[in-house]
Formats: sequence, C-alpha cells, structure tokens
Amino acid sequence: MKAGSASRLLELEASKLNYGAGSAAKIEKLLASMRDAQFDSAESLIRFHDLLLFLCAFPQSRKIAQLADDLLTGIVHEVERFQASGADMELFDNEEFSGIAGTTISDNFTYDVARWLAQRYPQQLSVEWDFEEQGRQMAVTLPRFIPLLGDDSLVEADTPFFDWMANAAGGAEKILPWLLQRVATAPLTSLERTSLYDSLTISVSWKLGNSSASRTRARRSVSRMFYQRQPLLRRNQVSLADEMSSPPLPVRKLSRRQGEDVLDLTRTALTLRYRELYGTTRGDPNQVFEAEVGRGVQIFLWGLPPERRLPLRAYHAGLTVKNGVPINYIEGISLFDWMEVGFNTFYAFRDGETAWIYSKVLHFLHQLTRVTCFSVYPYQLGHENEEAIKSGAFWFYRKLGFRPGRPELLAITRKEEAKMTRDPTHRTSARTLRQLAAGHVFYEFGDDLPGQWDTFLTRTIGLAVQRRLAEEFNGDPEKLRRVTVEALSQDLQVDLGTWSPLEQSAFANFAAVLSLAPEVAQWTNLQKQALADIIRAKGSADEGRYLRLLQQHQALKQLVLRVGSERSTVQAVHV
Repeated sequence: MKAGSASRLLELEASKLNYGAGSAAKIEKLLASMRDAQFDSAESLIRFHDLLLFLCAFPQSRKIAQLADDLLTGIVHEVERFQASGADMELFDNEEFSGIAGTTISDNFTYDVARWLAQRYPQQLSVEWDFEEQGRQMAVTLPRFIPLLGDDSLVEADTPFFDWMANAAGGAEKILPWLLQRVATAPLTSLERTSLYDSLTISVSWKLGNSSASRTRARRSVSRMFYQRQPLLRRNQVSLADEMSSPPLPVRKLSRRQGEDVLDLTRTALTLRYRELYGTTRGDPNQVFEAEVGRGVQIFLWGLPPERRLPLRAYHAGLTVKNGVPINYIEGISLFDWMEVGFNTFYAFRDGETAWIYSKVLHFLHQLTRVTCFSVYPYQLGHENEEAIKSGAFWFYRKLGFRPGRPELLAITRKEEAKMTRDPTHRTSARTLRQLAAGHVFYEFGDDLPGQWDTFLTRTIGLAVQRRLAEEFNGDPEKLRRVTVEALSQDLQVDLGTWSPLEQSAFANFAAVLSLAPEVAQWTNLQKQALADIIRAKGSADEGRYLRLLQQHQALKQLVLRVGSERSTVQAVHV
C-alpha cells in the first residue's frame, strides 16, 4: 500500500468515531481520497473493507454512507487483483474476516446449510472430494441411493465413487443437488437426514464473486437511514433496570415471505463467517417478529417449527441490523422465567453501541417470552474463549448489572471491584478473568426470588434420566419410554391415542423427566390438567404459548428446579 494511502487509512480509522462540527466533512474528504487506493497486503485491505462496513452502519452523514457503499463495490476488484498477484490469501479465510466479495468459503457444511446453499446459489458451488477420507463412509451410505453400488463398494478397495455418483446424477456437476435431493426424500427424520449427509464430510466451496450475498454487499433495504450526529452511546449510559421498566417496544409479526427473507439474510451472514446456530438454519419463517428500537436499529427474533423444537426448553434466535447492515446475532433458550442468552456482535461493529443494542435485545426477548431471569453461559465470558478474555467480556456484563451465580466467583468480583475503587487504573488479570468465566452470570428483575436458577442446568436433569436408564432399565431407552409414558398417562388420565405424533413425542420427554419426581401423582386435578396443556403446547404453532403456560405452573417449576439444581434448596442471592 502506498505511503499516502496507508496514512489516509490510519486517519480514517482514527476519525470513524468522531462527531460534531467538521467531523463528517473530514471523513467525506478522506473517503473520496481513497478511490484510487491499492493494497499490497491482506491485512490493510481487510481493515479498509471493515472500516467501510462500519461507516455504512454508523454514518455521520448521507454522503459518508454513499461514499462508503461506493468504495465497497470496488473491493471485489482489489481482491481479484490481490489474488492474481499470487499473494497469500489465508487471512481472508479467517472467521473474523471471511465473506468478503471475491473470496471463497469452503467448509463441510451441515446438511441444512448445504441444501440451502444449493437452492439459493447453485451456480456458485463446487465440491472438493477426498475419497481416501470419505470412501469408508460412502461405501456403506451411498448404496441406499445407488443401485448395485454395494457389489463394488462393499468388497473392492478401489471403488470409483465419483463415477458412480456422476452416472447416477446425470453429470458430475449435478452430484451435489442430486445427493441432497436423495437425502431430502429418504424416509428419515430430520435428525437422521442430517446425520446421514454429515457423515459423508463433503467439502463444498462457495465462490462469492461480486454476489450480493457477500458481507461486502449484504444489506436489508430500509425506508430511512439514521445518521450519527452525536457520539455513540457508551456502556455507562445504559441501564438495564430502566430499559426493562420502559414502555413496550413496537413489534410486528412478519409475513411468511418476509420471514424467509430475514432468515436468508441471517443464514448468509453466519455461513459467510463459518458459524451456524441451530435456530438460524432451522428457523420458522411463520414466527418472525421485528422490533424497530430506534437509531436505525431493527431486531428480528423467531422460533423453531414444531418438528424441530428442543425436548424441554423453548428456543429463539435473532439478528440485529443497523441501517440495513447485519451487525450481530442472538440466541435465547428458555424454561419457565429463565433464559440463557447468547449475543455475538460481528467483529467490524464492536465499537458500535453494543451495550445499548444489547439492552434492547433483552427488552425484546422479555417482551416476547416474559422471562425475568437472563443468564450468560461461561463461554461468552471467556471460558475456553481467549478472545473474550482479551476483551474483558466479563466486565461488559457485570457493569450492566449481571452477577456471578457461584458465591466464590461473586467474592472475587467484589474483591476486584474494591481494587478498582481504590485504583481506577487497575485492570483485572487474564488469570482472574479466566476464574470469573468459570460460571454463569445472571440478571434478574421482577418479583421472583433471586438466585433460583443459579445452580440449575437442564443437563443435570438429562444425566439423572440416563442414570435411571442404566440402573432400572438396563440401558434400554424404549423400555424407559414405554414404562414412564404409561405411568404419566395414568397419572394425568389422558388418552394419547387422540394426540398428534409431535404431542406424543413431547409427552415422552416429559414422562422421562417427571419419573424422577413421584409427587406428580399427588397433584390436584387442575395441576394435572395444566401439565397436560403444557405438554401439548410444546407442539403448537407458537412456542411462546408453551412458555406462558409453563410460567403459570408453580408446582412444575419447583419440581424442575429441584431435579435440575445442584442444591435441593435455593437461597436468595444479593448483588
């Protein structure tokens, strides 16, 4: 990169968060001067690209947004020139920076992602075969779809799998869509389809070119832009208590087609970054909700279709866009009034009002589900996540009002806070941050007793069921299912023959859990009927109804808390 271009890039980076008189004009001039910039390193080109994306999402003026967008359209030519020069392209494949126009995304995508890509971008996909690694699994899997293949693959060491598939598909270029279609139409459950395809470990390459799917160009159209005339909101300007007590956000439910568009944008944004959430590839387009929260920010949340739901917890995923640009993704997994929240802002936008946006996300999640206890799992705080340690993620949550659920971690937190009070320059060591990231943190509001969920894990319930499976049913899951379903159906006096398959599956899951708690048989008829209603609601069109019914059944909540907590009694915890 020429010295002049390099210095202008540094000046742009230093100016992107400047506001007030003359700031916009200076950035406009700097952007205009970058039209002829050429880059001699991947690092400088990526920095420029992500700076332009930030200015598209957080522009100080209309002209800045237009200049940044115009400069982004030329990025693909810089990438192609860079690649043609024989330069090292490895950095472009790092998940922090991947997805730029002109690059290629290659991965062993899961079945759902591969099928979605094949439907949306068939001309941009190619397959890289490694039959030395894949051959053993193909030998036992492909005979399901290819007549007579077993005569070759089950006994020969040199089976030409590529030729077999190409002939069956009608051409080499048709192999991937043909295989995906065969899996889609096989008489299997959704999990079995995923397992079958994923076992083949097929490497698919997605050549982005100048596609509007690249993160360089991915946008959602907006009717009105928001321009940053004042400094960005800082964390110390955000109060979760005030946010949660503020009026409801304006929310609308999208049409199925609009929901599909949002899900497509989300799948694209995550796939480009080598990420996938259960609820992004499997979201329900019929249950997508939008909240316009101000400052050019739209938050989208959705649930799962009935056949894809978790056994016990309710699931929501989401995406946030700022001035049409995707900036972060969301995951919320709930039971009763408790939700475990995942929130991840894409690298290019981590300087942009993250705390304020997070407060709006929590408000929207509360409004949609009525949960009153949010928890953050240890990975987000830094457990086995050095990036979160380096960024001091624990303090992001603590300064918003979250507290550690483990007493010893709360004690360390208070000790660190005392040091900061005495010495404002004190910084928590990486070693201490790793200690603090060893457990969940919680934010609670409302009238419920604090600390109820501190030691709860659905995993604890699941492992208890498995121990019973081994000890009382000799490891036979069908026997456990049969016995527990029969017992619960007698207790609730229900005829499962009138229930749908999805309702019956939900009943079996609850039966396994409730077999750990014999007091259900002593419940009142009203409590039993409410339990039956809850189980049936697990398969209803809107999983929100399931959550609302759960929140009304206090006896069930106390039962689940007891069998899923490390302690049999829960004591109040104070910040």
